[in-house]
Amino acid sequence: MSMQAVIGRTAERLPRRGAALLATLGLGVALLAGGLGATGRAPVATLDRALLDGVLRHTASGETARGVAVVDIDDVSLSAVGQWPWPRYRLAALIERVAAEQPAAIALDILLPEADRASLTTVRDTFRRDFGVELSLDGVPSGLLDNDGYLAEVVARRDVVAGRYFYFDHSGASADVPASAAIAIEGRDDLLDLDVATGVLESAGPIAARTRSAGFVNTQIDPDGVLRRVPLLIAHGGRAHPSLALAALTKALGVASARVESGASGLALVVGPHRVPIDAKGYATLRFAGGPERYPAIPALGVLDGSAPLAGLRGKVVFIGSSAAGLNDLHNTALDARFPGVRIQAAMAENVLRDRHVQVPSWRGSAVLAACLALAAAMVALFVLGSGIALLVGGSVALAAGALAASVGLYLGTGIFVSGAAPAAVVAVLFVAFALARFGLERQRVQAGMRALANARQVTIESMAAVAETRDPETGAHIKRTQHYVRAIASELRRAGHHLDVLTPEYIELLFLSAPLHDVGKVGVPDHILMKPGRLTFDEMEQMKRHAEFGRSIIGSSARHIDGDNFLTIAGEIAATHHEKWDGTGYPHGLAGADIPLSGRIMAVADVYDALISRRCYKEPFPHAVATKMMRDLRGSTFDPLVLDTFFAIEDEIEAIAARYRDAEGDEPHASLELPAAERATRAPPRHSPTRPAPLTATV
Repeated sequence: MSMQAVIGRTAERLPRRGAALLATLGLGVALLAGGLGATGRAPVATLDRALLDGVLRHTASGETARGVAVVDIDDVSLSAVGQWPWPRYRLAALIERVAAEQPAAIALDILLPEADRASLTTVRDTFRRDFGVELSLDGVPSGLLDNDGYLAEVVARRDVVAGRYFYFDHSGASADVPASAAIAIEGRDDLLDLDVATGVLESAGPIAARTRSAGFVNTQIDPDGVLRRVPLLIAHGGRAHPSLALAALTKALGVASARVESGASGLALVVGPHRVPIDAKGYATLRFAGGPERYPAIPALGVLDGSAPLAGLRGKVVFIGSSAAGLNDLHNTALDARFPGVRIQAAMAENVLRDRHVQVPSWRGSAVLAACLALAAAMVALFVLGSGIALLVGGSVALAAGALAASVGLYLGTGIFVSGAAPAAVVAVLFVAFALARFGLERQRVQAGMRALANARQVTIESMAAVAETRDPETGAHIKRTQHYVRAIASELRRAGHHLDVLTPEYIELLFLSAPLHDVGKVGVPDHILMKPGRLTFDEMEQMKRHAEFGRSIIGSSARHIDGDNFLTIAGEIAATHHEKWDGTGYPHGLAGADIPLSGRIMAVADVYDALISRRCYKEPFPHAVATKMMRDLRGSTFDPLVLDTFFAIEDEIEAIAARYRDAEGDEPHASLELPAAERATRAPPRHSPTRPAPLTATV
C-alpha cells in the first residue's frame, strides 16, 4: 500500500491505540519544539533567525534616514589624503568643518589608542633620542606642537562623543573610566542583567582626558555570524555605560539619563520622548530601513576640501567613521553582508529617533510553546478526524502558513516579533511523523490481515488435501513429508545457482504451500481402484491416471475466482505434471525434458521417494538405501538428472524430514526387502512382481 493511500484513508479506520499514539507523538514534538524555541536553542533558534531575517528584508521601508548622517573616511578619502591613521590635526579639521554646520551631536566612531607619532614634539624627541639632533620649534604655535592635545581641545570644545571599546576577557590599559562617561539609569534598573566588562580601551591619554561624553562601539554577532542585535548598555566599574549611538542621542536630545520601564511586553529604555525595547542584557534588535545606502554618507575628502555640500548636517546626529575595507569594520547583517560599523550606529540612532523598533517580548517563549501545543492538537485532530489526502495536506499547509502569517502580521501591526518558525516546524515534523506512524499502523493492520489470509489459505489447502487423504488413508504424513522435500530440493537448487529466474524465495514458498494438493484429483478415482491391495488391471490403471487431470480441473476451477498470480496456479501445475517423465513416457500428456514444468519435476522426485519408503495398501515400505538405489537407476529416464542430483546432495536432510514426519503407525521397512550387502549397489529389485504392481507405478 502506498504512503499516499495510507494518508488518505478515513480516520474512522484508525484504531484507538493509533489515535493515542498520534496524540502522544504530537505532544512530545510540541513540547520539544516549544522548549527549544522558548530558550533560543538550535535548531529552532536557527529557524527563528532565518524568519527574522526574511521579515526584516521584506518589510524594510526603503526610506532614507532623516535624523542621522555619516561622514565616511572611505577608501577614496584615504587614497587622496593619505594612509591611516591620519594626523590628529586632520581629524580635528574634519570635526571643525562638521561642527560648523551645527549638527545636533557629533559622534566619533574611531578609536585612537596610540599617541600620534606625527606630532612635532614627538618628532623632536625622536631626533634627540636617536640622532642627538636638536630640532628648533621656535615660532610654532603651542597648540600645534602636540597633535593629540590639539584634537583633544577640539573634541572638548565641540563636545564630541568619543568611541571606546570594552573588554570581557582581560583588563585594558585604561581600566579606570571617569564617572562622567557613564549614564544615569533610573526606574527599574534592578531588572537589568547587563554584560559586565573587565577592561576598556580608550583613545590616547590627552584625548580621553578631555572627552566629556563617550560611548562604546562593541557589537555582538549571533552564532551564525550575522549581526542582528546591539548592546545599548554595558556595566563596568559598578556603573552602566552607553553605546556610541545612545550617548550621541542623549547629547542630541539634551538628556543626561535614561529610565528603565517594565511593561506588558517586557523592558524598555526611555530616552527623552523615545521608548526603546530592550532585553534584560540591555540589547536592542536592529531594524534596518534598507542597505547601507539608506544611511547617506558624505566622503571625508569632500568635507575637508569643501567640495561636498554640508548643509544637510544641520540638526542631525552625525557619526564620523570609516567604511574602508582595510579597517575591517564591516558586518554581516540581514540586509547586507558588508554593512559598515559606522552606519550600524547610525541605523540604531535612526530607529530611536523615529520610534521604529523590533520588539521581542518577554512572553515570547510562552507564546511559542502555546502555539506549538495548539498546532500539534490541530494536527492530531486533522489526522484522526480528517479524510482524504487533499484535506490532510491542505490543512497542514494552512496551519503552517497561518503560524508564519500570524508572526509577520503581528510584526507589521505592532513591531512585536514572535517567531512562527517553531509552530510551523511542529506542523511539518508532525505531518511527516503522523504519515509515517499511520503508515506503520496501517502496515501492521495489513500484515495482520495477510497473516490471517495466509492462515486461511493454508487451512484451505490442508482441507482440500484432507479430502483426498480420506480417500487414501494409508498415506498418513505423506503430505507433510513431500511438502518439506519439495522446499528442501528447491532451496538447494537455488543455492547452487540453478533456475534462479524461477526459484525466487516467493516462488519456493508458494511451491511449499501448493505441494499438498498434488494428489487432490484422487477424489475422482473410485474407491475400489484407489484402495485395491493388488495389481491394477490396464483399465483400472487408465482410470487411476486420470487423477492428474482431475486435480488440474478441481484446482483450476477455484483459481479462476482469484485475480492475478496465486498459489493455486502452481498447485494446478504440480497436480497435472508430477507423473510426467523426463523421457516423455509419463502421463497424462507425455511431456518430456524441460517441457515439464520445474514444479512437476521437483514434485516427481519427492513423491516417488516418499511412496517407496512408505507403507501402502499394496506394498510394504522400502528401506532408504533400496529406495534411493531404485531412483538412481531411473536418472535421465523418469527423473530430471539435475533435480535428482540435487535430491541426493541433501540426502541427510531428506532422511531427517522423513524421520520427523513419520506416519503414526510407523513406516519401518520390512526385513525381507533389504538387499544383501554385496548386492545393494549393483542390483535393483524386480521391476514387476506377480503379487503387486511395479514399485514406481504404485505411486499413482
